[in-house]
Amino acid sequence: MAAEHDLHAFEQRIGHRFRNRKLLIRALTHRSFAAEHNERLEFVGDSILNYAVAKMLFEQFPKLPEGRLSPLRAALVRESRLAETARDLNMGALLHLGAGELKSGGRERPSILADALEAVFAAVSLDADFAAAEAVVRRLFADKVRQAEHLGWDKDPKTALQEILQGQKRPLPVYRIEQQTGAGNDARFDVACDLGALGKVFRARASSRRAAEQECAKQALAWLAGQGLS
Repeated sequence: MAAEHDLHAFEQRIGHRFRNRKLLIRALTHRSFAAEHNERLEFVGDSILNYAVAKMLFEQFPKLPEGRLSPLRAALVRESRLAETARDLNMGALLHLGAGELKSGGRERPSILADALEAVFAAVSLDADFAAAEAVVRRLFADKVRQAEHLGWDKDPKTALQEILQGQKRPLPVYRIEQQTGAGNDARFDVACDLGALGKVFRARASSRRAAEQECAKQALAWLAGQGLS
């Protein structure tokens, strides 16, 4: 179990002192350790994170359209980025894990770290209110949001979608032309983007194949974000 001074140091790092310390402990508890674990908190925390980061991007980049903001958010809240933030907070040392997870390196597993971080956001919200949880997200992600474009995260939707799926070790999307009509300025391309095992197909029509594929990828990114899969 994490020592009192370690938990206090963690509270200082995130900028929130818990009134109900049990909420924090539950957020740090993996299902392999106890029946009272962090999965329900992670469910809530994922939504808090997505909203807070979306709002920060909206404020930081007032001229970017939604089609550019969605890939940025997806990049910022993807599992690997959350795991990096959790490592910066030294969360791995605080996690309560079962013996099997400990032996297999669970303290460094990206999925466990990312889920625990999201659970912490929910724990803060329940301990205080939504504004307090949003404030924690802002503290942890402010620099990342400001540097988003400079770090190369502002990519076209097709590239962003491919990188997200690669990072999750999922099959790459398959694009296909379902119909092509007209020529020149009157050309129209009906394109589908198939995510395969995820069971989703997105469709778009545009005056070029590339534009239609980018629109399909944009829809896919928005769906992934809504499902907590980005």
